[in-house]
Amino acid sequence: MATLDPTFSRSVSGHVKLRRGKLRSTWYAKWRDAQGVQRERKLGLLWDQKGTAPAGYLTEKDADAQLQAILTDARRGAVEQVRTGVTFDVVADDWLAWGLRDRDWKPSTASDNRSVVNAHLLPAFRGKRVEKITPEDIEQWRDELVDDRGASRRTANKCLIVLGAILERAVKVHGLLRNPAREVAKLRVRYDPNQYDFYSPEEIEQLGKGAASDQDRTVFLTAAFTGLRMGELIALRWGDVDFDTEALHVYGSYSLGTLTAPKSGLTRTVPMAEQVRDLLKDHQKRVPHARTDLVFPGERGEFLDGSALRRRYKKALENAKLRKLRFHDLRHTFGSIAINQATIVQVQAWMGHADVQTTMKYMHHRSRAGDAKLLSAAFRPKKKAKPRSTAAAHAKPTTASA
Repeated sequence: MATLDPTFSRSVSGHVKLRRGKLRSTWYAKWRDAQGVQRERKLGLLWDQKGTAPAGYLTEKDADAQLQAILTDARRGAVEQVRTGVTFDVVADDWLAWGLRDRDWKPSTASDNRSVVNAHLLPAFRGKRVEKITPEDIEQWRDELVDDRGASRRTANKCLIVLGAILERAVKVHGLLRNPAREVAKLRVRYDPNQYDFYSPEEIEQLGKGAASDQDRTVFLTAAFTGLRMGELIALRWGDVDFDTEALHVYGSYSLGTLTAPKSGLTRTVPMAEQVRDLLKDHQKRVPHARTDLVFPGERGEFLDGSALRRRYKKALENAKLRKLRFHDLRHTFGSIAINQATIVQVQAWMGHADVQTTMKYMHHRSRAGDAKLLSAAFRPKKKAKPRSTAAAHAKPTTASA
């Protein structure tokens, strides 16, 4: 049962501090909490010009108002905060079990979440009572992930989302009054065009030559020419292949022994380039239909083993003497090449992205060769029609002689 924590009894006080830098100055809030611990939080950049401060900038009055809100929360916590008696690892286990039981997580989602918990969260918060976890603790952990452990900002943000979900579970079920992760901002992710490497059409053909079997070759090339994920390729059935309309219909995905809906939760249709159409027609002649209607079956007609397929893919890269990209980068290959011939909305639909911002990363790979010509045509003045001469305008039509 939750009980009042007697350590929350000291007065709470603080002040704002301006730290001046070479290029800009930053407001910080500094205060001593109810336990006598000195705290500090970055508030925003100094705004000392006329007019309303833009987002991220604060006047001294704005900074002081934020400080007062922090002190109010700290004083309220001194009175209301309770001992939940539950540690972070207990709540994390409960959250993982709840996700599988009540949220119907896909096996891959459950596996990803458990990996985040085991690799990044438990080493930092195991054994710690959840009410003792502060926003400052979380900020420090987030920054150490990137600065000390070499995690990308994207990975740190993903871990922060999982941590926030676990602590939200603690609020709803385990008596935690407030979720401290809500007060911690995600890191800004700077898109790097080189983050997504991809193969050229010539390299895709080379990859196919390195495959150990005709089926593996067809799987690899279909992945690159359609953007289907590995699980979607494994779940693909001949009924999903429409040679008449030259389209593939993506209805499901297979992963970790379970057949589920595609990642976005929505079915989609992907056009078949002639390379895919010809590949699949040839492949259809070789696949025994008596056992299964899977396009890419295992030896006994079962779903392919994704791990084994991934190993054969790596071996094909070695045989083809190609630089090592992940199987998933075949999907990026499709997006990066398709964006040069289609609109971003079309590529979004073909790849099944719920948010167009996910598709925007491929715009960096779009050829700019014709951009100047397009703008030149847009800004070129229209030529005025030459006026007809007066004589021509009033000339009478001639009649043919008899």
